[in-house]
Amino acid sequence: MLEVNLSGLKLKSPIILASGILGVSYSLMRRVIDAGAGAVTTKSIGPISRKGYKNPSIIEIYPGTFMNSVGLGNPGINIFVSEIKEIKKHNIPLIVSVFGNSNEEYLEVATKAENAGADAIEINISCPHAEVSSIGIDMDLTYKIVKFLKETLVTPLFVKLNPNVTNIIEIALAAEKGGADGVVAINTLAAMRIDVNTRRPILSHGSGGLSGKAIHPIAIKKVYDLYKAVKIPIIGCGGIDSWQDVVEFFLVGASAVQIGTALYKTTEIITQINYGITQYLKDNNYSSINDLKGLSHQFKTQEVPDFD
Repeated sequence: MLEVNLSGLKLKSPIILASGILGVSYSLMRRVIDAGAGAVTTKSIGPISRKGYKNPSIIEIYPGTFMNSVGLGNPGINIFVSEIKEIKKHNIPLIVSVFGNSNEEYLEVATKAENAGADAIEINISCPHAEVSSIGIDMDLTYKIVKFLKETLVTPLFVKLNPNVTNIIEIALAAEKGGADGVVAINTLAAMRIDVNTRRPILSHGSGGLSGKAIHPIAIKKVYDLYKAVKIPIIGCGGIDSWQDVVEFFLVGASAVQIGTALYKTTEIITQINYGITQYLKDNNYSSINDLKGLSHQFKTQEVPDFD
């Protein structure tokens, strides 16, 4: 009932580990898979090792809502290749998130990840506290990098979209035109908190990205709008911590979802969500979660009456 086919990737569950959460070592990814995830997405990996920003780099600002500014800290692709090979020994569906300072560096990292066994590549062009966000706010740059990568890569290519733009649809359409196999919507929202006693930002970097429950309705709206515009699959991401959240994403048009922030509680939340979705499908006489996709678009919203 929970199986999905995502651009050729056959997943036992529509739930995918989001990039940046637990996706840096085999042991952590194994826990996520054992809990019932259909695939895992690694932390964003670059061409060389990067320390990222100093602490405090992540804080909980409301229950279930966090702000982070990790700064794309990672070991670099040459070191991470061994981790990819270890993961693939255990037949775990693996999406490797990549970034770079140029199209050529994105390709270098993606190619090494693909050669090491990655099942798909996700390009991070939208992190709000790193330089890569400059790509994801420009439809021409988005089109060019996707087209450039697709000329070489064999595995599916997913593009993580930036919600901090005026028109996310034009960015998604540019990715689709470039040959993307799917889009991930959404990345974190640019945010900031100030300590009133020190009178400086709480995060060491200053600003950061907002994730968790507070952004869920925003993510739902973005996926709803994207579903009406693009033909490629949409992976919904933002504030999932219940089975209802996953069902909601499918109803607005998602083909799969990513979960991240909620895992601060326990990886077992994935098991609980899978169970809840299964019960919902049975109770409503659906044979597959795929049957839910886009159903909310069958209903018209209330129109403003015409009094002329």
